[in-house]
Amino acid sequence: MKVFLDTNIFLDFLLARKDKISATAILRTFDDELYDYFVADITLLNIDYIAKKQVLHVREFLCQINDRCCVICANNSSFKKALGNKNLDLEDNLQYYLALREGCDYIVTNDKNFLKEDIKIISSEDFVFKYLS
Repeated sequence: MKVFLDTNIFLDFLLARKDKISATAILRTFDDELYDYFVADITLLNIDYIAKKQVLHVREFLCQINDRCCVICANNSSFKKALGNKNLDLEDNLQYYLALREGCDYIVTNDKNFLKEDIKIISSEDFVFKYLS
């Protein structure tokens, strides 16, 4: 199964936010190779930008993501679709279209307003309950 991870899953883990437990459970499966995990290239940039002032070894964490996930790069076509979508969150739109392009089965996100069209959207808690319990 191909699973796309939204940026907020990593930030929930790193910044000890309310969904840290379920985010941790997902990240622990990286080495088990249960699923093919995908992230957007901008995810790594956003994690670095947001967390580097709060997390001492954020670059090491980014290296782990880079080693264990397929990093999907955006292109002009991806941005055109993202910019043309009615959803106002450009980052979410871009991640959605990248996941769609890669044929992902699920997008794991804790964002309640994430674009929902052709890919199943699931929270980290629901993903853990349904697929990792």
